[in-house]
Amino acid sequence: MSGNMSLLSVNPTSIWENSSVLNATPHFPSGWETPTFTVAAHFRVVATLVLFVFAAISNLSVLISVTRGRGRHLASHLRPLIASLASADLVMTFVVMPLDAIWNITVQWYAGDAMCKILCFLKLFAMHSAAFILVVVSLDRHHAILHPLEALDAGRRNRRMLLVAWILSILLASPQLFIFRAIKAEGVDFVQCVSHGSFQQRWQETAYNMFHFVTLYVFPLLVMSFCYTRILVEINRQMPRGKGKGGEPCLRRSGTNMIPKARMKTLKMTIIIVASFVVCWTPYYLLGIWYWFQPRMLQLMPEYIHHALFVFGNLNTCCDPVIYGFFTPSFRADIASCFSRRNQNSSPKSLDRLSARRGGASREAESDLGSGDQPSGQQT
Repeated sequence: MSGNMSLLSVNPTSIWENSSVLNATPHFPSGWETPTFTVAAHFRVVATLVLFVFAAISNLSVLISVTRGRGRHLASHLRPLIASLASADLVMTFVVMPLDAIWNITVQWYAGDAMCKILCFLKLFAMHSAAFILVVVSLDRHHAILHPLEALDAGRRNRRMLLVAWILSILLASPQLFIFRAIKAEGVDFVQCVSHGSFQQRWQETAYNMFHFVTLYVFPLLVMSFCYTRILVEINRQMPRGKGKGGEPCLRRSGTNMIPKARMKTLKMTIIIVASFVVCWTPYYLLGIWYWFQPRMLQLMPEYIHHALFVFGNLNTCCDPVIYGFFTPSFRADIASCFSRRNQNSSPKSLDRLSARRGGASREAESDLGSGDQPSGQQT
């Protein structure tokens, strides 16, 4: 933050920025100046708006593909996972990003007390839901590889886990409705949406923030690390057991049946999605821990570093649809089909070539077919 940003000027657009450096000092120090829209904040807003446009288009495309396009041919137990992940990213896109951009522009809060509570709730709900759905995806891959004989129950199990993930996200974000409120500063024309006065002691607020750090980052990271570590150990153990077509090693499911290539492809996709979550958000959360225990770091840390790390965290919302598109031919075929419809002035020969390419993409998309409720020899 800039040097003149303190107390009620803290902009709580992240889980750790909602801290009340404010609570311990209800009055402004002498010489306090109303914060302004700084140059670093300008770059943050521009970068956030660029990510907003890309994340909105790409995640909506994934959601449409899975629900109405060729993505409907994905395994029946995978479709809800991909749709939920895209939905969680869309909540992040349409709640967190615009809130962050507008709040940095206005600096203070103009939307009133009710919107202060609702938007802070939605922000934390969006962050929890994105993390918890990645946990569900990891658990699904864990069951698919380590317990393949339970594949028939995969769809029902995933729906239950997704329901728990969404409900937990609501419950864990609900305290925001009671903690945050719009407060007018004494002696100056400045209103901010903060948690000022909600905690009697600073350690209470630190405990609250640490709890959400655990639920947002530590718990998902531990579960995902456990799942993929066990998966990799199992893959390493079974790899020498069989050779697929062309002499390529592949995993045995049971007896002489092999785990299909599509399952391994999905596993690689989910590992990269989880890795992008860890890479994008780890620096920001580590900075948050430093802030909770050393509040003066706001005055020592260059403002542009804080802005850059928050934007880098939001980049994760854009990574998921890109990774999904890279590993999913059906999604790429939907995108190609969308562009081909706009080519109204194409010649008949070019239309024939486009049709042939779409047909080839559709056949390639068959590698996405399969379901957890199908026989063991089919793809999942």
